Amino acid sequence: MLSTRRNVERSADNADATMEPPAPEVLEQLVQQAERAGASDIHVQMNGPSAAVSFRVDGVLAPINELPAVLAERIMGRIKFLARLKTYQQSLPQDGRIEKAEIKAQNDIRVATYPTVTGEKIVLRLFGGGAQAKMKTLDELGFPDRTLDELRTFLSQTAGLLLLTGPAGSGKTTTIYASLRELAEGGARHIITIEDPAEQIVTGIMQTEINEAAGLNFAQAARHLLRQDPQALVIGEIRDEETANIAIRAALTGHLVVSTLHAGSCRGVFERLEVLCQDHSAIAACVELVINQRLARRICVSCHGEGCVACLQTGYRGRLPLVESFKVTSDLRPLMAESDFSEIRPELSLFEHGCRMVEQDLTNQSEIERVLGVVSGNRKQ
Repeated sequence: MLSTRRNVERSADNADATMEPPAPEVLEQLVQQAERAGASDIHVQMNGPSAAVSFRVDGVLAPINELPAVLAERIMGRIKFLARLKTYQQSLPQDGRIEKAEIKAQNDIRVATYPTVTGEKIVLRLFGGGAQAKMKTLDELGFPDRTLDELRTFLSQTAGLLLLTGPAGSGKTTTIYASLRELAEGGARHIITIEDPAEQIVTGIMQTEINEAAGLNFAQAARHLLRQDPQALVIGEIRDEETANIAIRAALTGHLVVSTLHAGSCRGVFERLEVLCQDHSAIAACVELVINQRLARRICVSCHGEGCVACLQTGYRGRLPLVESFKVTSDLRPLMAESDFSEIRPELSLFEHGCRMVEQDLTNQSEIERVLGVVSGNRKQ
């Protein structure tokens, strides 16, 4: 009797399964839809009887649809299987990666799972997918002419430190890859990167991914890679004192160094760097250029902001950078060595650059206020 009951239950489960489309097919369609929309991430969030699916497009999450819980669970299981994660594990976070050929995607996909009170959530990061598939050149970044000239001048040098700042998703990685492309096309230089992770492969450059689980962090990688005789070194992020000191020492000893540092402004970069490095004169001597950037959504050219299928009814499609930069000159270095940052004032502020974009009808005032947190033309203090 027990055997018969199990057979009946199994038959019922199979019958229910045939009512839903195959999970592999739905997952592939979801990824392809996200790539067509130019999304950077896909969010799948379990929420009781259903799961919400959202795309991060141009830095903003846009709801796409709802999936029945049974189908969503199968899709999540498929994602975990492809990412070589534990399919039964739902109570602990997991990280993995799906190769593009396994899911018919344009590029590899990073997977991150996380338990929530309403069920598991999975985020798929589309590396270089959709609108971001092509590595940009410096000229395609959309930087102000002055900043672009300063960046090109720095990349032509043989030594010095360039620091990029801005919150997550502000375009720093895009700027770094455009700079790497410029350096690689120049040739005759040994270029090494330390990334977390490497989102694009650049021909002619030695790229390294950190592996925290194995004990390979930014500081350790930088320390060892300096013995590989690099002429240009890209450190994905300065997170601690050791990495900061290695970057500064490398810049002072004849290496061209590019890195990122979380701070709210160009002046904030120097204030943060002084906390990480006690040798203030070394900071003043090696830092050549600081670029602070954000990304604002561009008004959709198809509907002129009214909302259409192309922009998922948001009125925006694509993004443009808001940039301010500060080049360290010889007369400022003595002041900076004494921790005097009063003269660190970009010629064109983020807000002023944003206003120019509004005047050119590339974006609008509400978007500038969303990105910069400004009201009536004044920064919130």
